[in-house]
Amino acid sequence: MPFDYKKEYKEFYLPPRKPGIIEIPEMNYVAVRGKGNPNEPNGEYKAAMNLLYGIAFTIKMSYKGSHKIDGYFSYVVPPLEGLWWQEGIKGVDYSRKEDFQWIAMIRLPDFVKKEDFDWAVAEASAKKKTDFSKVEFFTYGDGACVQCMHIGSYDHEPETVRRMEEFAAENGYEIDISESRFHHEIYLSDPRRAAEEKLRTVIRHPVRPCEG
Repeated sequence: MPFDYKKEYKEFYLPPRKPGIIEIPEMNYVAVRGKGNPNEPNGEYKAAMNLLYGIAFTIKMSYKGSHKIDGYFSYVVPPLEGLWWQEGIKGVDYSRKEDFQWIAMIRLPDFVKKEDFDWAVAEASAKKKTDFSKVEFFTYGDGACVQCMHIGSYDHEPETVRRMEEFAAENGYEIDISESRFHHEIYLSDPRRAAEEKLRTVIRHPVRPCEG
């Protein structure tokens, strides 16, 4: 059976709906940066999806070609994730989607090194006749954060975020969103196939102990 990160690391990908504090280590990702409303039919976000999955599946299927990645094992491509922020706003204002800045990303298996990533970019560019120059090998770790599972529309996330912030405060933490720590989402459902009220999204906010 292929290695499935969601099943093997349930604490990262399948948290309960009740908020909890967790420490998330650094991981490597294939990532694309952009800005604007993710719902725009021909916007940057939609274009980023093609780039991300183009690289993710080139690496996944590399075992069929001549480039052999040291330590490779069969695995399920991890879910899409996103870091989100807006200039001048601490947190997220869901009514101003046009002001979003984001890093869309997919986790890379630990065996993928920078040279393997560079090979995948060159391979995908040649095979798909597409410009993959926007993709990057990106390392990010949330560190200490409050997280929980959100069920339902993305537009209803503020209520879940409110519960997360209350839980953090009750347990001696404060939200620590900054220029280097972000509102983080992991998408476990495909919005093209799942009913809106059943969408599953992991939400994380970085925290730090309250002073005093």
